[in-house]
Amino acid sequence: MSTGTLTREPTRGEAEPAWREAAASVAAVAAEHADRTDRDAAFPVEALAELRDTRLLGLLVPAEHGGFGGDLADLADATIALSRADMTVGLVFAMHCQQVAAVVRHGDPRLTATLLPALARGEVYLGSVTTEPGTGGALLASESPLREDEGTLLVDRVAPVVTGGRHADGFLVTMRSAGATSPTQVDLVYAARDALDVQVTGGWDPLGMRASESVPLRLRGAVPAWHLVGGPGGFPGIAAGLFGPVAHIGWSAAWLGTAAGALERVLAHVRGQKGPRRLDIASPLVLTNLALVRERLDTVHALLRHTLRVVADEEARHGAVSGTPARLLVNTLKTRASEDCFAAVNGLVELVGLGHGYLRGSPTGLERAFRDLRSASLNFANDRLRTADGALALRDPRVRLG
Repeated sequence: MSTGTLTREPTRGEAEPAWREAAASVAAVAAEHADRTDRDAAFPVEALAELRDTRLLGLLVPAEHGGFGGDLADLADATIALSRADMTVGLVFAMHCQQVAAVVRHGDPRLTATLLPALARGEVYLGSVTTEPGTGGALLASESPLREDEGTLLVDRVAPVVTGGRHADGFLVTMRSAGATSPTQVDLVYAARDALDVQVTGGWDPLGMRASESVPLRLRGAVPAWHLVGGPGGFPGIAAGLFGPVAHIGWSAAWLGTAAGALERVLAHVRGQKGPRRLDIASPLVLTNLALVRERLDTVHALLRHTLRVVADEEARHGAVSGTPARLLVNTLKTRASEDCFAAVNGLVELVGLGHGYLRGSPTGLERAFRDLRSASLNFANDRLRTADGALALRDPRVRLG
C-alpha cells in the first residue's frame, strides 16, 4: 500500500510545471467542442483523447511510475484551467484524479505496479461508481453485497449516475463488504472495463452538465481480491480522509474556473462594445456589480488556497484529513464555492441582460455556464453536507478554526 503524499510545499524559484502545457492543449480542444457537446449531451471525447495524448490523466501519478508527480494544488490549478473552457471537462478530469489519488494512497502494491504506469501513459480513464438507487449519493453505505470466491471478488452493481460511464476504461466501485453485518461496512474495488459486463440502463438529458453523460449503469464481473483498495471495510476511512477532500477541492476548482472564464469573456465583451446600446462601463452601477462578481471569485479563490494549505498540513502530520476543523473547512469550501460561483455568473447574466446573458450563441458563454453551475449545490447536496457539518461543529466546542 502506497504511503506517498499528494501535497507538497512549493520550492522557491522552481520551474513551471510540465503539466501546464498539457492543460493548455486540453483546454483549447475543450473550448473548440464545448457548444456541440453541450447541445447534444455528448461526452467530450475529443478532450478525453487530448487528456490521454498529453498524459494529463497521469497528473497525480508519482514520477517513479511515469506520471507528472503532481499534488492537490496542481490538481486545482489544472482543473481551473480546463474549466475556464468547459466545466464538464474540468469536472471529469477532477473526478478521475480523485480515483487516481485513492489508488496512489491505498492501492495494493500488485495493483499500483500495473495500474499506475497505465494511468501515467494516458491509457486509463477512471470512472467512479458510488451512487445506488437505495442510498443516492450517501457514500458511507451500500446495499450491494460484494461476494468472495477463492480469491476472486464478484461484482454485481447498479448505479443510477456514473459520469462518463460509457467511456471509462476502469471503475472504482463501492460495495458492501463480503460477510458484512451492516450497510456501513463498505469496500472500494477497482475493476477494469474488460473484466466487466457493462450495461447502460438509461439516458442522460439534464439542464446543465449535459456533456458529462452521467448515465446509469449495471456492472457485473469478477476481479482478483487484491483489487480491493484500502482493505476490507476500508472505504469509510478513505472517504473521510481522502475521497471527500479531493472531491471538494476538485469540484470547487472546476466551479471557480467556470465563473472566472465567464467573467473574462464578459469583460472582453463589454470593453469591445460599440454603438449606442453598449453597456456604460463608466456607470457606478455597472462598476459596483462587476466588483461584487470579482469579490465572490476572489473569496472562493482565497478559501481554496487556504484549504489546500490546511490539507497539506493535515497530510504531513496525520497522513490524512482527520481533524474536525480541517474537515469542516473542506466542506465549507464546497458549499461556499458552489453557491458563490453560481451567484457570480447569475450576477453577470443580470449585468449584460437578455441577449448576452440568457440566450445561446453569445460569445460570453453565460447561458451554458449558468446551467452548468446550477448543478454545483446539488452535487452532494449542500443541505446534506451542512447537516453533517452541524454534527461536526458540536464536536468542536472550542471552535478551533481551520
